[in-house]
Amino acid sequence: MALSRLCWARAALRGSAVTPRPYVTRRPQLVRSGLAWGAPWSSKLHLSPKADVKSLISYVATKTKAINGKYHRFLERNFPRFYLLYTTFTKGLQKLWADAKKSRRIKADMVKHNVKFHQLSYREMEHLRQFRRDVTKCFFLGIISIPPFANYLVFLLMYLFPRQLLIRHFWTPKQQIDFLHIYHDIRKKSHPEILSYLEKVTPLISDEGLRWHMTELCTKIQRGTHPAVHEILALRKSFSNHPLGMNQLHASQIKALSRAMLLTTYLPSPLLRHRLKTHTTVIHQLDKALAKLGINQLTDQEVQSACYLRGLNSTLIAEERCRTWLAEWLQISCNLKEAELSLLLHNVVLLSTNYIGTRR
Repeated sequence: MALSRLCWARAALRGSAVTPRPYVTRRPQLVRSGLAWGAPWSSKLHLSPKADVKSLISYVATKTKAINGKYHRFLERNFPRFYLLYTTFTKGLQKLWADAKKSRRIKADMVKHNVKFHQLSYREMEHLRQFRRDVTKCFFLGIISIPPFANYLVFLLMYLFPRQLLIRHFWTPKQQIDFLHIYHDIRKKSHPEILSYLEKVTPLISDEGLRWHMTELCTKIQRGTHPAVHEILALRKSFSNHPLGMNQLHASQIKALSRAMLLTTYLPSPLLRHRLKTHTTVIHQLDKALAKLGINQLTDQEVQSACYLRGLNSTLIAEERCRTWLAEWLQISCNLKEAELSLLLHNVVLLSTNYIGTRR
């Protein structure tokens, strides 16, 4: 009896120390499949693993964009010159990548549809032409970066000589204007030499009427008068054979014309002649495509770029005057045959030297 009472006392003490758990009743819930037991707590909706990954990526992208914005504002506020170079470089890479993708698409379409370069539209031809020049300049940088640790020297050279080593995508807005003026001054220095050569070879022209026209044209340009389109077209026959044909030009004239077209002169004469002939042929093909498209379809920037390529410093001239000059150029170019492209090459000097607004 005493032992049983002791056991009951211990049980009572445990029961008083431990709070009894409340009973959980599980109530049946009606679902589509029938009667089911509901959970004792409220259920929550959970996202799928794919949705979780997408939300995580979105969160990381948002945070990264916010941090990047703060970093840009910090650079712009404390290091404005470095910030300008940084943004120019990053935007330049984006533009170059976009140009590369567009060029790849154009070439893929050319292969798919069996289309030649001269059969493309004007904008596609111009894009490929400019991208090839940009890639050629970048290729030179890649070559000098091959030696070990030479990339550090290349970065320094790009900073010190941006005009010579960098393409237009990596120029600041101010540099783009300044460098275009510098390049035009370089090609403008070759104009007197080209005109002097024309005067020197004029007596070698067999036709007396063409000799007189050439003398009158050179005298008019040297006096500062802008020639008319018909005055230039009247000389087309004299530029198709000796002494002003493309294959008969002297080496000194080839170098002067290369400078006028902003092409390198540090090549042997045969290579210079071939490159100059190829460059002139491409411009002639561009002119035909542009005449088919129509000058009015071009934007202001496209008109300025087209005029600058053909020898006119369009940064100093109003947009309407640029369109007028480009119309004169197309009128001459579209009336020339392939054997007369030497006149188109000399037209860089004949038509642009004394145009209104080009003198500074």
